[in-house]
Amino acid sequence: MDPDAGAAIRRAMRSDLPALGRLGALLVEAHHAFDPQRFLAASERTPAGYASFLGTKLEDPDAAVFVADRDRTVVGYTYAAVEGYDYMSLRAPAGVVHDVIVDPEHRRLGIGRLLLDAALAYLKSRGAPRVVLSTAERNEAAQRLFASLGFRRTMVEMTRELASLDRDS
Repeated sequence: MDPDAGAAIRRAMRSDLPALGRLGALLVEAHHAFDPQRFLAASERTPAGYASFLGTKLEDPDAAVFVADRDRTVVGYTYAAVEGYDYMSLRAPAGVVHDVIVDPEHRRLGIGRLLLDAALAYLKSRGAPRVVLSTAERNEAAQRLFASLGFRRTMVEMTRELASLDRDS
């Protein structure tokens, strides 16, 4: 446990799924707020759906879900996996950090860094030669955290709404 963060990082358990669903819904809401045309909106089913999805990863030997536990409350999580070739991304086998989120009330305490450290250690232990992740263009705080951990920019996603195609041609 990092004394500054006051959070213990551990593997997620089935009993954590309701908290993971709530945090997953926060992740969806944050991205939707960044760009409502690009990212899905959360619904009343989002927490249960996210919890169900992450529940399928708890026993997956190529995936790990870590939680930040602060005073017996899950205040953040990260989900990472070891993946093979991805020709659509022009990527060789790698570790992929799919999600990282910390409850807004517990941010700026180093919890996100602790979660990422756990994910990176797991991916390294599984033989991943590199780790990739994506972040929303407007999520500057996350980008600063990732850069401070040695991540570099390698791709830029661009989106265009096709409904505007007829107006702009």
